[in-house]
Amino acid sequence: MVQGELALENQLIKQLTSIGYSTVDVQSEESLLANLRAQIEKRENISLSELEFKKVLNILNKGTIFERAKTLRGEQRIERDNGENLYFYFLDKDNWNSNTFQVTNQVTIEGVYKNRYDVTLLVNGLPLVQIELKRRGVEMAEAFHQIVRYKKSSFASGSALFQYVQLFVISNGVNTKYFANNKSLNVKQTFYWGDVNNKKISNLSDFSDSFLVPHHLHKMLSKYIVLAETEKSLMVLRPYQYYATEKIISTVENSANNGYVWHTTGSGKTLTSFKASQILMDNPEVYKVVFVVDRRDLDFQTTKEFNNFSDGSVDGTDNTKALVKQFGDDTKLIVTTIQKLNNAIGSSRYKDTMTHLQDKRIVFIFDECHRTQFGETHKRIKKHFLKSQMFGFTGTPIFPDNAVKNQLGKRTTKELFGECLHKYVITDAIKDENVLRFSVEYVGRYKQKKTSSLNFVDIDVEAINTKEVIESDDRLEKITDYIIQNHNRKTHNEGNSSVKNFTGMFCVSSVSVLKKYYELFQSKKIEGKHNLKIATIFSYAANEELEDDGYITFDDNFEVSQESEEVNSSRDSLEEYIGDYNSMFGCDYTTKDSQSYYNYYNDIARRVKNREIDILLVVNMFLTGFDSKPLNTLYVDKNLRHHG
Repeated sequence: MVQGELALENQLIKQLTSIGYSTVDVQSEESLLANLRAQIEKRENISLSELEFKKVLNILNKGTIFERAKTLRGEQRIERDNGENLYFYFLDKDNWNSNTFQVTNQVTIEGVYKNRYDVTLLVNGLPLVQIELKRRGVEMAEAFHQIVRYKKSSFASGSALFQYVQLFVISNGVNTKYFANNKSLNVKQTFYWGDVNNKKISNLSDFSDSFLVPHHLHKMLSKYIVLAETEKSLMVLRPYQYYATEKIISTVENSANNGYVWHTTGSGKTLTSFKASQILMDNPEVYKVVFVVDRRDLDFQTTKEFNNFSDGSVDGTDNTKALVKQFGDDTKLIVTTIQKLNNAIGSSRYKDTMTHLQDKRIVFIFDECHRTQFGETHKRIKKHFLKSQMFGFTGTPIFPDNAVKNQLGKRTTKELFGECLHKYVITDAIKDENVLRFSVEYVGRYKQKKTSSLNFVDIDVEAINTKEVIESDDRLEKITDYIIQNHNRKTHNEGNSSVKNFTGMFCVSSVSVLKKYYELFQSKKIEGKHNLKIATIFSYAANEELEDDGYITFDDNFEVSQESEEVNSSRDSLEEYIGDYNSMFGCDYTTKDSQSYYNYYNDIARRVKNREIDILLVVNMFLTGFDSKPLNTLYVDKNLRHHG
């Protein structure tokens, strides 16, 4: 027997009353307002006159969904009839049990059309969670599209209190998902809840016991909805982001331990680290929260992303002197590079300022901690900040089997940061459809020929010049031709549209190979065989292809200098390629000074994100820490190995 929608609704209400909700009969706009008034009077222990309640409604009935979300969380004031000021909150963010949680159903609001909503959760009289149900077997998308219709036709009607809905829940009993309220909704931005081990919680009854229980729902509403300033939209954390943040907060509140979070690339580590940093900022026992990245381009990018979530929350440091100043002023959250942090604690000129910070409780959060923390710098930071706590985020932790030996021996992520606080790996992300599945295609491989189905030909390995074969002009040209023929298909840019859907990156083994590929692409473009926009950037230090990371540091002391003939040759080539880039986009970049080179780097990053570049040719740069959603294709012509 298939469970009907009404039976599912009644079952949910019964369950909600058993976990802490009180039922209230709210059938119309009038009863919704009457209940809101009663809840305010109860919480403030007062009686509101008609004029005073009208002033409350005037506060509520203003602004967009985003602005109302701020109103919900901010302190409010009205002048009472006797001239006194009444200060109050619509939501107590700090104490969940000082809020009243109610459940009602079949609220009818008349706008363009008369709509009757399924189940509404009220907090202090305001509808903050709307649940839409469908009978078992019905597609979830139907409930989603019903919410879209309600928002469009009736949410803004009357007093528009339903514009205060923060979260939607859709369910057919078997599958249940949640998502944040925004001016534009996307079915792809609906999420399953899960447990701490990333096990999906989809059944409505289980979801209610885990997610809708009042103390947890309050936590989601008060802490884990992010008001993104740049897009003026609400974002809600996914379960793995929530558990990682909670674990960091708990570790800081209850211990002096360190730890690391293993969340796969593309899973939203920046949002997770921002939310952890934001909550820790409000901890009076924490002097500073310092978010550390390992290159100046990430410094700029991360500062921008943090400020996207909360405008002005981060004052990015331009140099070491500015960083030291922030350590001494009232800046609570600092974003900086590992290089500037190292300079600040190691330079004698900053000794007086930095010495008094040694006993301050400072929380360090390291982005891509497998890169920023392996070396003397880690020891130096721990030695200087005696009461520090360190938390690392990484998509690729270092274990004993992929640790690289340096002057300190083989160092693993666990040795440096302690226990893994939460794990969400690539297989979890693919299963949850939070990242795309991989589609791998091999082109240009050399295989040993067989003399029979069983016996391989004996080959004298020493007689083969592997480098000569792999870097042969014939092989590189065939691969170039393949990319030209297939790139538009792989990036879904087939057709005549001038707007590109996706872009690609081509990662090669060395600068010398990169130059060969670049020249091939350029010559074939001149011949009229393609019209792809090719760009490149690489470092021009000696032995570039032998570097493990190949990153440009761009720290305070970065300078462009002439060194060996090899360096000059690479630099001359890059200068020529930048000239092509300047002609293509009307720019004036050069390698002749560090700022122009740095600006060139940032301009490439911007144009890749804007889909203005079809293929970016690199050796190692841009392969980690670079966020570009439209980049869907990665060509690789190099040996892959553990990242050390």
